[in-house]
Amino acid sequence: MLSKLASFFESHLQTAGGSSPSLSFAQKQLAVAALLIEVATADHVMDSVELDALIRLLERKFSLPHEQLVELAELAKAEAAEATSFYQFTQLINNECSNAEKFELIKGMWEIAYADNQLDKYEEYVIRKVADLIHISHSEFIRAKSIVRADIGK
Repeated sequence: MLSKLASFFESHLQTAGGSSPSLSFAQKQLAVAALLIEVATADHVMDSVELDALIRLLERKFSLPHEQLVELAELAKAEAAEATSFYQFTQLINNECSNAEKFELIKGMWEIAYADNQLDKYEEYVIRKVADLIHISHSEFIRAKSIVRADIGK
């Protein structure tokens, strides 16, 4: 899987100077996408509404063209399916992300969970588990949920 990821970033994410971005940044993007996919598939159904919400969220976070985001989502989906735990993703998030980025990830996970207007108990469980693993306090977990719910009500 790592070779597919490296190939994806080599072919799509060349910087202006021609050098490729660091693999750790690429891995960070994949880890974020994989954790978002974990929420989308927690209820064993990933419908088009959740997939569209995932793509929009990744587009906002990474500013990549739509085709590349779809490919990144597919890579993350395959990686998440092969993973035996969240650890490989959360370890990378802990090593590479600031507290603000971690909070934004949890907000993003809530956005995916609420995308289909139904919060499933398994989606909430996944978000809670990830929040614990990336050291987000319960109050920040609740604050992220409240922010997303308020935005949905607008």
